[in-house]
Amino acid sequence: MKISEIRVYQHDLAVSDGLYRMSISQVETLDTTVVEVVTDSGLSGFGETCPLGSAYQPQFAAGARAAIAEVAPSLIGMDPRLVGLINERMDVTLNGHNYAKAAIDVACWDLMGKATGARVCDLLGGAHSTEVHGESVRSYWGIMPATPESTAAKAVELQDNGYTRLQVKTGGRPLADDIACVRAVAEVLRPGVPLTADANRGWTARDAIEFSIACRDIPLALEQPCATLEEHRQLSGRISHPVFIDESAVDVATVITAITDGIAQGFGMKLSRVGGLTKLRAVRDICEAKGIPSTIDDTWGGDLTAAATIHMGSTVKPALYEGTWISEPYTDGGYATTTPKIAPVNGRIPLPTGPGLGVEPDLEVWGPPAAAFTD
Repeated sequence: MKISEIRVYQHDLAVSDGLYRMSISQVETLDTTVVEVVTDSGLSGFGETCPLGSAYQPQFAAGARAAIAEVAPSLIGMDPRLVGLINERMDVTLNGHNYAKAAIDVACWDLMGKATGARVCDLLGGAHSTEVHGESVRSYWGIMPATPESTAAKAVELQDNGYTRLQVKTGGRPLADDIACVRAVAEVLRPGVPLTADANRGWTARDAIEFSIACRDIPLALEQPCATLEEHRQLSGRISHPVFIDESAVDVATVITAITDGIAQGFGMKLSRVGGLTKLRAVRDICEAKGIPSTIDDTWGGDLTAAATIHMGSTVKPALYEGTWISEPYTDGGYATTTPKIAPVNGRIPLPTGPGLGVEPDLEVWGPPAAAFTD
């Protein structure tokens, strides 16, 4: 099996309710890029990358397509099932731009599954399942900044709907407001439901320390409170809560540093940020070896992104798995597929069936590709 063509599609994903807000940025519409890797055997595999706007991280949609155009010609003629060699070729051809390479990497895993008749989760080591929930993954919800009363009401609603992990967005406003909202949620939190305060880099180290002191009686985790890994290093020994690193977890080497230096007690891992399933698999195994919990997410995307993240999430050891966030509940519409839409049901997301990712896009809805690369 050889790669004969790589096609690139563009699609807009509108945010439901008009706006998705974080501490330092907000978005209304997301520009997603879908890659189709076509082989000489007639099989095609699909992957997706969808940066969360152009201010969330040093990533943007047009940059993804430009980076794909740089690496795609070098992959023509290669066997897509050899994901290690595919990633090596991409890294030799283009330094960085992991978020663009992720779409190609995921498409190759999709192809490997279709060629062997196996699901991606099985190729990654096998999905965990339970008698109660079957083959599905735990999901969680990020509650947007609001008043303490409305934030607490949303927390109650989500728990009524089966969510067993909650995240409260913080930062970008007076620290007292963040403290009030988190305390209000803590009052309605049910036993066994973990709580995370996610500042998305919106706090200084001082803010994080003051918040932790004010909420030291509340069991919770702080997710990416500060902008840099060095700022998080300052928190060690000065706060009462574990720290989950998210935006700063940019590659395998940084994850290792954050663990060995005691900076992070958990990770919010993003599939596209580290470069796809191949590199995220390495992070998963490192975290498992060190007993470090994580979530398995991505910045945004449609059914392809959702499928890739829950396939990986299902393979994480349950004791270390904090859940998977997908953007489907926050997205108005999305792109059509030939399978039922991947979405949370009672706080969990069922694994798609079928080989590979288990998702086949309806290409007629998208129209012709924005770019194509062959010999």
